[in-house]
Amino acid sequence: MKIAVISDIHGNDLALEAVLSDIDAQGIAEIVNLGDHFSGPLNAAQTANMLIDRNIPAIRGNHDRYLLTRDPAEMGPSDRVAYDELEKRHFDWLAELPETLVYRNALFLCHGTPASDETYWMEALTADGVVHMAGRKAIESFAEGIDYPVILCGHTHIARAVQLADGRLLVNPGSVGCPGYDDDQPVAHKVETGSPDARYAIVEHAAGGWSVTFRCVGYDHMAMSRLAADRNRPEWARALATGFLD
Repeated sequence: MKIAVISDIHGNDLALEAVLSDIDAQGIAEIVNLGDHFSGPLNAAQTANMLIDRNIPAIRGNHDRYLLTRDPAEMGPSDRVAYDELEKRHFDWLAELPETLVYRNALFLCHGTPASDETYWMEALTADGVVHMAGRKAIESFAEGIDYPVILCGHTHIARAVQLADGRLLVNPGSVGCPGYDDDQPVAHKVETGSPDARYAIVEHAAGGWSVTFRCVGYDHMAMSRLAADRNRPEWARALATGFLD
């Protein structure tokens, strides 16, 4: 059994199209989606149409929650541009998504951690904002009480897999549509993946248990970079072009 795992599309419809085509070409029929679907200066409505048409099991990410709960006047620029583009039926679809989900009684889906859609699970920050892999005890503490062989999370856009001490597999598939970003919480920092590819993962169950394969898919990332530049988001334009913010 193979299941594709996507996350953090952020309105990048061309990256999503490329990833879905790659999944289809491999004959993988099952996909799960870890949230943060629309926020960004790209094509939120087209992304929403594609996801609704595919009827992929999905959960809500932190930016999805912001779109549903924050006053538009108080939204950040990435959320606001998506909010202004989305239609009522897109918001209705988003509102129906759960915060977490169990798929096939084997995969536990969350966006950040089981308790928070804003918390980094497998990454930590130094006081001066350097992103690094979190310690094993910290990683395993978030997994307490999650009694499934595969745990899936997104949010950081960093593809990573960790084997927990009891054998459970923790996987972040990386970001479909946003290869770099900066944030000021809890301290100022940036995340850069180093290439403009669209990313996802495949989890597979065989006689030996569960395994993961990470995929990097090329697409017309410069078209998305130019769109971000046209919408006065130079940091997005740089990340989409190169995978770096500088």
